[in-house]
Amino acid sequence: MELHDRRQAPWHDDSFEGEMVAVMTVGVPGGEVLLETSRLLLRPWRVDEAVVQRELWTERDPRVPPHRRIDEDGHPTVAELEDSIRTHKVWSTGLLAVERKASRDVIGYCGLVDSGRGATGEPELAFELLRRVWRQGYATEASLAVVGWARSSGYERLWATVWDWNTASRRVLAKVGFIETDRKEVDAVHGTTLFTTRPL
Repeated sequence: MELHDRRQAPWHDDSFEGEMVAVMTVGVPGGEVLLETSRLLLRPWRVDEAVVQRELWTERDPRVPPHRRIDEDGHPTVAELEDSIRTHKVWSTGLLAVERKASRDVIGYCGLVDSGRGATGEPELAFELLRRVWRQGYATEASLAVVGWARSSGYERLWATVWDWNTASRRVLAKVGFIETDRKEVDAVHGTTLFTTRPL
């Protein structure tokens, strides 16, 4: 993953919606990323927040493939997720924790990953929030900040994949400017994966 290498300078962009603001901090240890909106802080995960990641795993729709859900032996455990936060850079420079500024609680993640599904140098936007905070505009707000970060980092296009049955995520992607393409991956068991893209 090269996200931290693409960033050249701090930025401030208030062109999204109303009072939304996104700020990137550079020069912090490990090339970590910090984004801020009117209600949210997107930042590296802390080890003690693995319980939030575990909750996300437990809430996933049963149509999601088994490798993305808790298995019959209870894996991944909180301890395994803690280890992942410690050792995988994606949790500090890619898939950022989404924290509500008012209540200081982490409600999910949003960020960029190099999934290999898009063209070279075109990362994928990914987000997932706890069910209890759905329908409050947080996914859209966080995604807009990440789109601004990507634009400022020099990317020219982003991708996002979404299950055809995931209407809520499809609405979020449409709101932040992603357009569904003709590309699809059909899975008779889990549903069709739609490929969306957004020029920057």
